[in-house]
Amino acid sequence: MQELAKGANATLAALSESVDSVVIALDWTSPTGEGDADVSVLLLNGDGKVRSDADFYFYNNPVAPDGSVQLLGKTPTGDGSQDRIGFDLTAIPGEVARIVIAASRYEGAHFGELENLRLTLTDGSGTDLVGFTIADAGPMSAFIFGELYRREGAWKFRAVGQGYGSGLAGLATDFGVDIDDDAGTEAVPEDAPATFVEQSPDGTGEEESAGGPGRAAVPAPRAAGPVAPKKAPARPRTAKKKVTLPKVPRRSLAENDSWREARLFPVSALKSDRDREARATSVLLSVMAQIPEFGRRLTAAFGAPAGRMDTFTEVTLPHGDSPRRPDGVIRVERAGKLWTALVETKTNGNALRDEQVQAYMDIAARRGYEAVITLSNDVELEGRPLVDVKIDGRRKHKVALRHLSWAEVAHQAQMLIQHEGVNDAAHAWLLRELLHYLQHENSGCHGFQNMGAAWVPVRNGIDDETLCQGDPRALEVVESWERLVRQVCLSLGGELGRKVLPVQRSRRGTDPAARRVLLADQLCHEGRLGAELRIDGTPGVLSLTADLRTGRLRTSFEIAAPAQGYPLSWAKRLVRRLAEAPADLHVETLVEGGTGGPRGTLERLRPEPGNILPKSGTPVTGFRLSLLKTMGSTRGNAASSFIRSVDEAVHRFHRSVVAHLDSEAEPAKSA
Repeated sequence: MQELAKGANATLAALSESVDSVVIALDWTSPTGEGDADVSVLLLNGDGKVRSDADFYFYNNPVAPDGSVQLLGKTPTGDGSQDRIGFDLTAIPGEVARIVIAASRYEGAHFGELENLRLTLTDGSGTDLVGFTIADAGPMSAFIFGELYRREGAWKFRAVGQGYGSGLAGLATDFGVDIDDDAGTEAVPEDAPATFVEQSPDGTGEEESAGGPGRAAVPAPRAAGPVAPKKAPARPRTAKKKVTLPKVPRRSLAENDSWREARLFPVSALKSDRDREARATSVLLSVMAQIPEFGRRLTAAFGAPAGRMDTFTEVTLPHGDSPRRPDGVIRVERAGKLWTALVETKTNGNALRDEQVQAYMDIAARRGYEAVITLSNDVELEGRPLVDVKIDGRRKHKVALRHLSWAEVAHQAQMLIQHEGVNDAAHAWLLRELLHYLQHENSGCHGFQNMGAAWVPVRNGIDDETLCQGDPRALEVVESWERLVRQVCLSLGGELGRKVLPVQRSRRGTDPAARRVLLADQLCHEGRLGAELRIDGTPGVLSLTADLRTGRLRTSFEIAAPAQGYPLSWAKRLVRRLAEAPADLHVETLVEGGTGGPRGTLERLRPEPGNILPKSGTPVTGFRLSLLKTMGSTRGNAASSFIRSVDEAVHRFHRSVVAHLDSEAEPAKSA
């Protein structure tokens, strides 16, 4: 094999007699174990430009119709990948003078982060002819490895080694490709047909499908009369396609509803809490190791680097006279350095044990591990750790104690497979199976489900007016309420694909403990629990109130009056926007000065929206929309019906009311 330096060239026919078909392989390794790149090919004419956008082959257009170019895909190679391209040089059109072989990275990554970049050219018999190693890639997001070109009727290869900071889109544009995007990422359903953006005669972009699965696109019948002008060819997208699950589940082929789909992670055999803990740990850790973006999402906040992740279960570690067996171990390697965390798991509402977590903290400190991660259905609050452990300040090595709720794990999986997408269909399927497992009633990974032992006494105390300020049980209920609200935020955020966070008002103070004491006193005095949720893309905050005296839940949302126009127009527009909202939705007008304005149900306002306006002509500042719902009445400690009713109330209110409000509207200002 002939090794080439940068800028050197070689005549293929001088090296082999079997050069009608050749394969070019691009190799690289990553010190983090998760770096990757994608190959691309451009066919250029004598002017150094593509003849059309169809001469650009990459991950969204991998095969030439005439078979002259074919992207053969990636093969894992230890800590890296090999990406191969096949060329039938006898099928390359005569007007093509050069063939550029390049690769690109995405999402802010560059080739300087990869190692052992190398190109190898192989002839039709599999013999290596040419090799080219790149040692100075630098911070470039696209890179030309080399090019094939014609010279006096013979094909030659040149080692190029030229980088582009503008990514694949910038590289392609330089060679005359009309790119349709700005090299972002695009999530596509797992079973979606290929789509192209085509340029219509009037210059506007229009989506068209290249035929659904298993069927070809059928041309429309030719119409009589003048022939309409043809659309311009499809413009390529360099946006990296990500796989998401289809919005509508595919039709089942089962004979009847009693048939159950086969699952990768079965739950029917789980009989004990110990079985559930062992299965849940193994399922989660294995998926984290196989899907780098998922594992990274769960560990990045704990200080883990981006790198190759390996996970283990039921590891035995020495600890005095009795060895300990943590439920799992996570190890991440980056640049030869290891980050290690011990994992302790609880399911089915079982609480973490202080002495058990303390032992793992001591083991981690002695062995130089970085973290102990606890997993349970409970939700950790700011300034209120779930376990009481002592940290030996004399030790130089500090170990972080971190907590994940099963609700947060499910949220991160849902965000990836339903909204943001993963790199391939197999990863999407794995995450779907994980999510199905976590949500199954027998898995024990359902999230926060217990309002605590103080729940029933506090409700009884509110009913008979015997609950006094300073009662520690009221503080316990406030903490449980805060956990529930945080879990509702995760659930709603996963459904919408948006960030949903609880709002903390500055007037309640910044100290979490002091704020909870204030809310506990308010609960004793008023008998109500309250929270506010901020949802990205909505014009205000969603308010939630649980009135323990009346047993009712209120969800509400305030929107400000528009800056221009007339109150009657505002009222009519609001009623139109709420066409699909429930008839029992309460609408209240907010007026200047903070006094109460007219109010009524949407059912009564639909015929005459003007009835919601004040007769006195007092300036209108906004509108408040509210729904009332009876909250769960279960009196047992689990209080699952109350938790379920809160979750359902928030989801229903957003789906039927908030989702129909304009995101550009201004939130109402508090009077």
